[in-house]
Amino acid sequence: MDHAIRNIADTSRWVAVYRADETDRPDAVFRDPFARRLAGERGEKIVSEMTTGRKNSWSLVARTWLIDQFVLNCIKSEFTQVLNLASGLDTRAYRLSLPVELHWIDVDLPEITSYMNEMMKDEKLVCQYTRVAIDLSKRAERMDFFQEIAKNNKRTVVITEGLLVYLSETDVGTLAFDLSHTPGFDKWITDLLSPSILPLIDQEMGNLLLNAKTPLLFAPEEGEDFFRLYGWKPIESKSRLKTAADLKRLTDEMLSLAVIPEPSGTNRQYPWAGVCVFEKSLIIN
Repeated sequence: MDHAIRNIADTSRWVAVYRADETDRPDAVFRDPFARRLAGERGEKIVSEMTTGRKNSWSLVARTWLIDQFVLNCIKSEFTQVLNLASGLDTRAYRLSLPVELHWIDVDLPEITSYMNEMMKDEKLVCQYTRVAIDLSKRAERMDFFQEIAKNNKRTVVITEGLLVYLSETDVGTLAFDLSHTPGFDKWITDLLSPSILPLIDQEMGNLLLNAKTPLLFAPEEGEDFFRLYGWKPIESKSRLKTAADLKRLTDEMLSLAVIPEPSGTNRQYPWAGVCVFEKSLIIN
């Protein structure tokens, strides 16, 4: 059967549709002029087959905007390298205002890397840029790659957007350990979910993810504190719901939820989705 989502690479297509929709707004909070072309017909097909369609696009708009801001803040703080793991159809290296001396590295599976090479071959970049094809699930291969990147002796911020949720807790822990034990990888920006939001996302997506054998897995009970054991200290977390409210992207119904104060702590017993920034808590020579 020709399922809308054939594999994990296709999940980036529906996100690109939402970025394209935001770009078309006169009051857009970011602009991605490449998103519609990259999403293609399959991206539109995925969105059309989702239970809620574009109704909850605010969440991914907020995620995109938050990561944009966190990345730019890191660059202002003298980070000179960005390592974007499972980069998908991300075009931040093309659309953000970046310094010429910055080195941006996008990493993904060979199939999507080839697709991006072809689709973006005529687009111009201001910063230094590398696109790398690696299967990140192969630990030995990714560790060799991390060590090669570390030879650049650059302060590096790592991005994992839309990746961890598809991994088991064991796999996330191993990746977190590997990142924290690589010299120069000093900050990490990632999205995170609470356990109780997973059924809501499953309901929104219907059987799309199950058909593609890409179920949502990672939503730790302890929230950001999960990462402390692996060498990462949480320093900032932002709710996608609260951010979408500030960006004026919520319906009246969702806005009524956004005004409810969030309880303190990272062990959230309510549906929560956010973007988090971690700082390495280890000294690695």
